Amino acid sequence: MKSDTKDSTKDEIKELLKHVLKNKFKNYCPESVHMPFHTKLLGKDKIALYNFIHSLNTNFGTTIFEPVACNIGKSLYIVKKQVQVGNVITKNAQRVIQDIMDGLECGSRTPNKLNEIEEIMTVAFDGDTSNIKPTKVDLFLQKDDDVYLIDIKTAKPNKGNFKEFKRTLLTWVAAYAYQNRNDISIHTLIGIPYNPYAPKPYQRWTMAGMIDLKEELKVAEEFWDFIGGANSYDLLLNAFEEVGIEMRDEINSYFANFK
Repeated sequence: MKSDTKDSTKDEIKELLKHVLKNKFKNYCPESVHMPFHTKLLGKDKIALYNFIHSLNTNFGTTIFEPVACNIGKSLYIVKKQVQVGNVITKNAQRVIQDIMDGLECGSRTPNKLNEIEEIMTVAFDGDTSNIKPTKVDLFLQKDDDVYLIDIKTAKPNKGNFKEFKRTLLTWVAAYAYQNRNDISIHTLIGIPYNPYAPKPYQRWTMAGMIDLKEELKVAEEFWDFIGGANSYDLLLNAFEEVGIEMRDEINSYFANFK
């Protein structure tokens, strides 16, 4: 990403963040949660801040991470968010996906996304079909003949959820291929915006055995730099920091109302 493009992108991200925060301040209604001991110990403003952060986290992906990803990725890819990949899949593809899942669950096979995609693609177009309702793709990227269908997840997904995530990634391959029927390479993966264990490495072992860690997972710097190019992660952190500084008085004033 060129310097002038980076500056423009950073400014757009900052405006997005300011808009989200201002809108949240305007419309946020604190939940009526009685926490007498916490409140006495820490104060109403600190409890209000805690509840505000929790509320913000519930839709951080859709209100911030997805539009930010679209913003930084538009110079490298065709970018869309919340994309429906298709609602038809062949019964043969369903059987292959189930065989893959069974093999991974019992440990008779190890995750290998390239092989799994090849198995699905050989049966993705012919035979009887089923109507399905797969979850929408959080982030769609296309560059030349490569399509990336990305599921953005919270920083600490539960270990048990990776079985569900894996099935979704495999189903997207079959559904997108059937709907589009063009000669493209389909990639499906999980994107995790930041590493909660930093500076230690992300605990990838929690998904080993189900997720192909090389082909199906991108975390923190790897995720953002993949979307926007080198140093995109640092650009984002700087944008967030600058917005926090520029809105400090407004933020403090808002929470002072809860004292």
